[in-house]
Amino acid sequence: MKIVVTIQHPAHVHFYRHAVKELDEQGHDVFVYARENDLAVPLLEAYGIEHEVLAGPQRSLASLARVQAIYEWRLLTRARRIDPDVMTSIGGVAVSHVAPLVDARSVVFVDNEGVWSHRLMASFADVIATPASFEDDFGEGHVRYRGFQELAYLHPNRFEPDPDRLRAAGVDPSDRYFFCRFRTWDAFHDVGQGGLSPAGKRELVSRFDDRGTVYISSSDPLPPDLEPYRQPIPPTAVHDLLYYADCYAGDSATMATEAALLGTPAVRIQSFATDFDADMSNFVVLETEYDLLRSTADESVALALADELSADPKTPARWKRRRDAVVDDLQDGTTLIVDLLTREARARPSQTADAAYPSSSR
Repeated sequence: MKIVVTIQHPAHVHFYRHAVKELDEQGHDVFVYARENDLAVPLLEAYGIEHEVLAGPQRSLASLARVQAIYEWRLLTRARRIDPDVMTSIGGVAVSHVAPLVDARSVVFVDNEGVWSHRLMASFADVIATPASFEDDFGEGHVRYRGFQELAYLHPNRFEPDPDRLRAAGVDPSDRYFFCRFRTWDAFHDVGQGGLSPAGKRELVSRFDDRGTVYISSSDPLPPDLEPYRQPIPPTAVHDLLYYADCYAGDSATMATEAALLGTPAVRIQSFATDFDADMSNFVVLETEYDLLRSTADESVALALADELSADPKTPARWKRRRDAVVDDLQDGTTLIVDLLTREARARPSQTADAAYPSSSR
């Protein structure tokens, strides 16, 4: 079968990389298309995943629609040439629009409720897969699973931390250190939202710096005073760095979730995180049910939470115990991806016809 995978974010590379390998080993033809991002394309290259870049990054929210239109048009031209059985992505705006035009099935993964761009996708996608806690209802094609998108690559079946990868980059995993991630706010779902201010970033780093080494990952250029803190590891080792960190804090929702699922104390600082009633369900579950995350939209509250979690050297061990108690009972996301894609590929009308009328009887 022919399967198209699209990538718009570094986390999407991690999400699909094991599935791409398994599907290839099963004999399927997998085509990977990407939009340029600060880390997405380097990650694809680092993992040796063949791909084609269809569009450059948007430089501002104002350029988002133009870049999206270019991306969708180029994806359509490739899909017409390939004639795929199924197309998939996280978020799924482009895939949900292109798949019906080439008579392909579409499988879209979503974990963030209340996002306006879902309206551009939901009416067209064949299958929308979400965590079981997801509050919105997408109707007949909605598939719910026990877990989180990040468990496609952080489930114990898929990830084992390697301290040697850190030592090779000059990081001692036994040292006390802290990890910050500062992201760019230029996606569809970021309109009207934001994260840490420049002053908040400096204050957070300063407080962590008093207790140990600080490593920063940032999709935007860092100011000269913060540049010395930039993490030195290759992008393929970021989850090793996150696993051994004493605390994570930043305005990346994905990395906050990754930290929580790795058992690293985590503070998420975003305007989305107003209160439990308005926040996205996956973050609410991680905080209220699993006690693995702290979320807030208030920088002063975030700094206090980071102080609290980083003050006690025994906190990381408590988080690891909590994580181990829940993660083994959640679904391996890669198995879910492979099962859904192969199921939907077989459901494509042309595949059904092939099954009903084998070539030997034509």
